[in-house]
Amino acid sequence: MSTQSLITPLGDEVYEIDTQLAGHPGITAGYLIRSDRPCLVEPGTSGSAPTVRRALTELGIGPRDLATVVVTHIHLDHAGGVGDIARMYPQAEIVVHEKGARHLADPQRLMRSARMVYGDLLDTLFGELKPTEAARIRAVEETGVIDLGGGRRLQSHYSPGHAKHHIGLLDSLTGDLYVGDAAGVYIPETADVRPATPPPDFDLDTALASLEKFRALRPQRLLFAHYGPVEAVEDTLDRSAEELRIWVEAVRDARDQGLDLDHAVAAVQERTAGRYRAYGPDADPELAGKYEMLSGVRSNVAGIMHSLDKHA
Repeated sequence: MSTQSLITPLGDEVYEIDTQLAGHPGITAGYLIRSDRPCLVEPGTSGSAPTVRRALTELGIGPRDLATVVVTHIHLDHAGGVGDIARMYPQAEIVVHEKGARHLADPQRLMRSARMVYGDLLDTLFGELKPTEAARIRAVEETGVIDLGGGRRLQSHYSPGHAKHHIGLLDSLTGDLYVGDAAGVYIPETADVRPATPPPDFDLDTALASLEKFRALRPQRLLFAHYGPVEAVEDTLDRSAEELRIWVEAVRDARDQGLDLDHAVAAVQERTAGRYRAYGPDADPELAGKYEMLSGVRSNVAGIMHSLDKHA
């Protein structure tokens, strides 16, 4: 894929970059805000770092030009490339929620946990998160501000539910809201919205509260890491909340019947049959397959089961 085909201009010096998770196009997006103080949101995986560098070079951002790298949360499909990008762009400050900061400075515990989940597939999908100098990391709390220069700024808003270290980011100029995974996974080919509820942090009430927080910010557009820009803000946030409730209700019913994970997965699949065009009988199996790899039913159901067990 040529460098130019990785880049989609979105207006007002915002550029979507296809970060090519495990070589797959159209599944993970980073965003460059080419302002007076250029900012990269969501660098993607370690394996994505060379792709991101090529795109930034194409957009005129040299090694000493990038001012800030921001991650919505520290899951490896979003933040796995932070250490690599920090080395490539030595002037860039790294911004992350305070609950994730220590894992960027010392990723050993995070990588051990990830390897337990993914096994050998970890290297293919994500690669190794490399440490970032602690002095270059800025942790934000409930809110924070990233200076984009010229009076433009990103304001961070703590938005847990998907992960306890998750933030959303609102651009003061455009009204774009970078939603990370807090609003789930958006499939642009079919306009489907599916939940992203992996263990160990998922919590329904917290996730729904974060969606309401996003709504109250009155964004003009949602920018999904998976995948791309969405202008139907209210409808998409409504759908995101609806899907969360449906999945949790299906898993709760299965759990109340004493059913195991496999049966809970089957219950969700039955309850949601026909809800997603990407998974329908006439859908492209490759499209469904790549999103299943990213945010699979089994992983999401396991996260919901874990949450219900915690509250029991």
